[in-house]
Amino acid sequence: MADRADPSALAARAGLPAEFCWLRDELPRERWTGLHEVAGHWLQMHAGFRHHQAHMDALVARWRVDGDLAALHRQLTPALQAFLQHLDGHHRIESGHYFPIMRTVEPKIAAGLDLLDRDHDAVHAHLEALFRSGLAFHRAVSANAPDARDHAARLADALAAAGPPLARHLDDEEDIVIPLIQLRGLPGA
Repeated sequence: MADRADPSALAARAGLPAEFCWLRDELPRERWTGLHEVAGHWLQMHAGFRHHQAHMDALVARWRVDGDLAALHRQLTPALQAFLQHLDGHHRIESGHYFPIMRTVEPKIAAGLDLLDRDHDAVHAHLEALFRSGLAFHRAVSANAPDARDHAARLADALAAAGPPLARHLDDEEDIVIPLIQLRGLPGA
């Protein structure tokens, strides 16, 4: 896989490359208090994505134990739809609105924002896989297809594959964006 050759690629990294940590080093997480409204909202949004991911993981875990395909379908389908829409919209706002403003506030952060934009592309590939798997699962259950359980398993696998890169991205984005907002401000926000 080409991404694995690049140690800064989302699929390969275990944390931010050192060259992107200078703002976080200046304002480490343990000092994130009295946050700017936008920084606080950013963290709330990310906490919501983490919570949503954990909720979907719990639904899948319950299905693996009880085998109730109808319950999984009834609960996971709307949860997945909301998650996909929310995360896609969030990334569009970040890349289209906030990141350009941040580039003007602190030009030295441009490479870090480029990294986050590449992350968005990688996360979007997972969102596409989740959408396709979720739609196939929904169609199979709705049609009472004999392979509905297989589609549920495929969706569960797609959720499991999406979780770690999304968690990595959220952590890394916070380590770049929150200190930037706190230390440099954000005009118009």
